[in-house]
Amino acid sequence: MKTLISCAYNMDNCCVELKFADGIMNAIDTISVENEVADNMYQRYNDPIGYADLILNGDPEIYLKTVTEYNPLDS
Repeated sequence: MKTLISCAYNMDNCCVELKFADGIMNAIDTISVENEVADNMYQRYNDPIGYADLILNGDPEIYLKTVTEYNPLDS
């Protein structure tokens, strides 16, 4: 794996921007990640820097479904 030298959240575009030692830069659109894996508003992770680790090293869908709890108001 490439060496990550910086990781920052850009509030202007809601992206986590990653810069690697070999000059490659990646941007993770946090809204797109949430829209893809969250089934409801309670599964919004709200930790943008955590997305970098999830995208690079884990499975965001499983994580978001594990750490969130959905309790409908009508139950």
